[in-house]
Amino acid sequence: MQETPKANRPHIGIFGRRNAGKSSLINALTNQELALVSDVAGTTTDPVYKAMELLPLGPVVMIDTAGIDDRGTLGELRVKKTMEVICKTDLAILVIDPATGVGDFERGLFNRLREKNIAIVVTINKVDLYKNKLAELRKKIEREFGIEPVPVSALNNEGIEELRDTIVRKAPLDYEEPYIIGDLIKPGDTVVLVTPIDLAAPKGRLILPQVQTIRDVLDHDGIAIVTKERELKMTLRNLKEKPRIVVTDSQAFMKVDADVPDDILLTSFSILFARYKGDLGIFLEGAKKLEELKPGDRVLIAEACTHRRQADDIGTVKIPRWLRLKVGNELQFEHVSGLEYPENLGDYDLILHCGGCMLNRREVISRLEKARRAGIPVINYGMAIAQLHGILDRALKPFPEIHALWLGERDLLEKAW
Repeated sequence: MQETPKANRPHIGIFGRRNAGKSSLINALTNQELALVSDVAGTTTDPVYKAMELLPLGPVVMIDTAGIDDRGTLGELRVKKTMEVICKTDLAILVIDPATGVGDFERGLFNRLREKNIAIVVTINKVDLYKNKLAELRKKIEREFGIEPVPVSALNNEGIEELRDTIVRKAPLDYEEPYIIGDLIKPGDTVVLVTPIDLAAPKGRLILPQVQTIRDVLDHDGIAIVTKERELKMTLRNLKEKPRIVVTDSQAFMKVDADVPDDILLTSFSILFARYKGDLGIFLEGAKKLEELKPGDRVLIAEACTHRRQADDIGTVKIPRWLRLKVGNELQFEHVSGLEYPENLGDYDLILHCGGCMLNRREVISRLEKARRAGIPVINYGMAIAQLHGILDRALKPFPEIHALWLGERDLLEKAW
């Protein structure tokens, strides 16, 4: 359970008014004192993420949020943070307090969750204190929301097992794409993974996308061979049969492209994760925009993690340098990292996003959707690097439908579909 990356766990958000018992509910569901509980309204101020095991569902991330009815200047900021959690929520638990019942706060949140196609579980907490209100409140929830609520008492553990069963039953199974690379290979195929070891490589281990790709190869009965870019030629020579595909770190794209024969498929970890976490078709629009950038354009570079930046960092140094060489020195760059993602996306001409390995798929898709609504194209690091070095066409060949779109063969693709 501890080894499952947070980005690969279903994210379960707990929403409701202040003092509805959201934190107590998390503690009851997990049989642990994970969340701070107090009778004082507004104890939970910022979203709190807890990686845990929720049997029989398995590893999940529970998100405790501030009350949707918080007030004042700080309260409004807390509510804003709570609403941002929706973008990464795979299943939402709406906690109703019988003392306040169903009002505009609950209706507004419910409608927002429905608009995002998020699975919803409604629970009535504190039933030990308000048994006389339960029947009427249940009917109102069923009438307004079309969902049968689960009555519980987080204090007495009443109804908690039924709530767990409802969560498991309603939890979406598509919170991530099923494959990183598994659908591109057959059992027995060899996959060569090129993993440079440089200053940015974590000491004593591989980065998360590399580890997850290796595991996906093994899960699909493939053979994973890991090498550095300097040993790639030797590795290929030593193989009795050519590999099915070579996957490289994007920063080594140029050397690997030169060393891998044209009859062997080639792509990058970043492009695999662009598909796994997001939508390659949307990123293609960003690749086209990359060719249209002109001096003075504004480019937002967004990274999901907050790693320590090296002297030749890919996002803050290398990609901006390559873009300036292509367009000229007058491009304007802005950088955001971690959970930060600006609301004013319409102020930019292009968004360059990292591979998103630290985000769950719903949040990546949410970010892409925000950009689409703002009319701003998005491209991820790997596709941008391939495009800037003239090898995106080759890097997309492992994905025939996307490659057809890249070539403009939309009519042929629609017939094939």
